[in-house]
Amino acid sequence: MAIEVGNGKWHGSVGGIVCAPIDKVWSLVSETKRLPQWMPMVETCTALAGDEDEPGYVRLVSGFMFPQQDGERSWIRERLISMDSSSYTYVYVMEASNVGLDGSINSLKLVHYGDQSTLIQWSFQINPLEDVSEDSIVDYLGFLYKSCINKIEGAIVSASRNVSPA
Repeated sequence: MAIEVGNGKWHGSVGGIVCAPIDKVWSLVSETKRLPQWMPMVETCTALAGDEDEPGYVRLVSGFMFPQQDGERSWIRERLISMDSSSYTYVYVMEASNVGLDGSINSLKLVHYGDQSTLIQWSFQINPLEDVSEDSIVDYLGFLYKSCINKIEGAIVSASRNVSPA
């Protein structure tokens, strides 16, 4: 995992290679309804406003991303800033949450990595948090996002098993 500096925000990034063609990976990671298939900590993802592939689209993600003292599920309202299917990238901002990540910006980029492989690059920048060390939150987010990357290949394999021939 890389840690960057600058602009007063805390930065981090993780990456991984998935043994699947870039189009299949993009199909999975760019669809809100499929988020729980590859994000193990997400239980639900609900569209709130806009069109899924257009800037301004808003979704509500809930699950157990961050343990809450009251036992409640974590939730994050995210707004899509940009999406470019031709370059396999998207950027979204966490607008509101009960986990303290309001204003965080995440970007996901896919890169061709051979005929049947895809490099996934996930970077994030968050506002500094009180009572939390930068290293611990950047490491935790890196761990969460890396676990998502590690689930993508299995989600694609599972989805292909569930598709019956026409």
